[in-house]
This record gives sequence, C-alpha cells and structure tokens, in this order.
Amino acid sequence: MASSQELSDFLRNVERRAFKQTVYAVRDEHAALDIVQDAMLKLAEKYAAKPVEEYPMLFQRILQNTMRDFWRRQKVRNLWTTLLSSFGTNEDGEDRDPLETIDVEDNSDNPVEQLQRSQTIAIIEKALQKLPPRQREAFVLRYWEDMDVAETADIMGCSQGSVKTHCSRAVHALAQLLEKQGLGTRVIVNLGVES
Repeated sequence: MASSQELSDFLRNVERRAFKQTVYAVRDEHAALDIVQDAMLKLAEKYAAKPVEEYPMLFQRILQNTMRDFWRRQKVRNLWTTLLSSFGTNEDGEDRDPLETIDVEDNSDNPVEQLQRSQTIAIIEKALQKLPPRQREAFVLRYWEDMDVAETADIMGCSQGSVKTHCSRAVHALAQLLEKQGLGTRVIVNLGVES
C-alpha cells in the first residue's frame, strides 16, 4: 500500500509528461490540463490504496479513458453544433441559434416561417421522446448538463459502462430519427453511422 506522500511524489513526477502527452493528443492546452487533473483525481480517489508500483499503469489507463471521454463529448457537441448550424444564417450572414430565435409566442407575419419553425421543434422533441427513458436521461445529463461519466452514473444509479452504452445508443438513435426527418444527414456523417 502506498502512502499519501508516495502518491503525491508519483503525481508530481508524472504530471509534466502526462500534460505533454495529452496536449499532443487533444491539441488544446486548457482541455489537456482538465483531462490530466481529472485523471489525477480519479487515481487519488479510487486507487490511493494500491501499491506504488501499480500507479504508472493505472494512471496511463485512467488518462487514456479520460481522453476518450473528452473525445466522445466533443463528438456529440460537434454533432449538435452541426445540426443546429444547418438551420441557416441570419441577414448578416452570421450563424444563428434556432433556440434563441424561436419565441413561445411567435408574432411573425410570415406563416411559412412559423410553420417551418414549429415543425423543426416538433421533430426534435419527438426524436428525444422516442428514446428509451434511460438513454434519454443519460444523453441529457452527459451532453446537455455537461456532467462527466462518473457524475451521470451516480445520478442514474448505474455503472459508468452503462452510462457510456446508453449515451452511445442515444446518439445513434437520434441521428437515425433526425435523418429520417431530413435533419440528420450531416449528423450521420459526423458520427460515422451508416444510414
């Protein structure tokens, strides 16, 4: 069993290499710092009682898994950004966020725009409602509430592996549902899902 001093020494010795490795992988210093800190916390919280000889392999595994989690979150964020950006631009040529332009009470005089807006909202809401409850819960917690896998697993009362499975299935199901409605073509390409 390692002492707290041995754990501190290990983390101090590995932090610089881990940071460089992660920056190289994610190409973002801020994200790399967060990933390395998360990996260090996970090692300290869950494996502090392990022998010091096991730390290098454990830490590398935790670091790699944390990087994978980062890439998964990025993939889903990019998916939703692509989906939402495909709705068009405003008069100035800037991207618009359709959620910001949709009023609960639409006073627009153009009935075609009103119809398109309400149809788009209905399609997205129906797609989310068609997901099984656990998939919808995992998806919303991970990607809309921006919780990590451990937090989501805690809230859902399941394993981290289950959270990852639910999220993966939810993303694929949403992409397929939105593609059928004509909204998900770019989404499918980003996910690498065969249509």
